[in-house]
Amino acid sequence: MLSLELARALRDAGVGWEPCPGDTFVVPDRDLDEHVFVLSDMVVQTVQPPDGPPILAFNGTTEWALDSLEAQEALWLPREDQLRELLGAAFESLERVPGPPEAPDLVSWAVSSGGARHVDVSPEAAYARALLARLT
Repeated sequence: MLSLELARALRDAGVGWEPCPGDTFVVPDRDLDEHVFVLSDMVVQTVQPPDGPPILAFNGTTEWALDSLEAQEALWLPREDQLRELLGAAFESLERVPGPPEAPDLVSWAVSSGGARHVDVSPEAAYARALLARLT
């Protein structure tokens, strides 16, 4: 999942968001930064009865103190596929970069775009860095 820092940088660089089901976002500056929300047409929650297997409860609405907010108040956390789509024809490749011999499990990812290589700890972050470079 994309860091708040990169998500803010994308928003500040002018990346727009048309909210749709499956998108993830946070509500910054309201003591909710650590909670990631997912847009959905229906709420499903897990209920654990005292003596039985978990139940998936389908709810049409959920009571909560935050009834609504303008989409611009939320901070979109774009997925890998969404970032790749935003890069468009500038995207060249994504590759896994193995860690050094002393830390082979320390993997990073590189996105090649517009002749440049952008490396970070996750595919999403590498895509975001490539997109930011393209926009600035």
